[in-house]
Amino acid sequence: MNPLILIVDDEKRIRHFIKVSLESQKYNCLEVQDGLKAIALTASHHPDILILDLGLEDMDGLDVIRKIREWSNVKIIVVSARGHEREKVEALDAGADDYLTKPFSVAELLARIRVALRRASLEGFAGETQPVFSLGELKIDFEKRRVILLNNDIHLTPTEYNLLTLLARHRGKVLTHRFIINEIWGTSPVDDTQSLRVCMANIRRKIEKDPAQPRYILTEVGIGYRMADE
Repeated sequence: MNPLILIVDDEKRIRHFIKVSLESQKYNCLEVQDGLKAIALTASHHPDILILDLGLEDMDGLDVIRKIREWSNVKIIVVSARGHEREKVEALDAGADDYLTKPFSVAELLARIRVALRRASLEGFAGETQPVFSLGELKIDFEKRRVILLNNDIHLTPTEYNLLTLLARHRGKVLTHRFIINEIWGTSPVDDTQSLRVCMANIRRKIEKDPAQPRYILTEVGIGYRMADE
């Protein structure tokens, strides 16, 4: 069965453009113009992906994300004219999986959809019990807590290992600075952004051929980091 994608945008022209583009690639599509209907359709039809504009007429798209995240892990790709880093961080922290700023190309949207579907497939197949992560020459054995690059063991500190595995388990998803800090260091009144940067620099020095042009851990400027998907 082809994946089902729910398109949520208050502009009919944009909804139609996305729908036609996706249906030409054999995706099944539903479309709605407001947030309440989007929540209802997500509950009744269980789409594989939600493509969501933040500027809806009846409610803010951020509230749609928060409501859906109370009971669903559906992949949410935000497409919005709100291009400031603050808006992107808010959407990702609310539970979005990805963010595209309007205008965007169909090719880019299709690429993000493929990434989201792969992540959903991996999560459904292995979940948190996936024994080994593999990407290019990099392997992580979760059971043995080993990191292997080009068949050589890489020594990481406990914090570096926890950070690398956090990114690996969310492969392809942008993780905000705040999310990473809360997961690795816990909630604290102290700003650990500098600790995160130092830790990331150390990891890249150990696993990247050229830390200035990373292959595995990619920077989303002003937002956070993500593990490459392919």
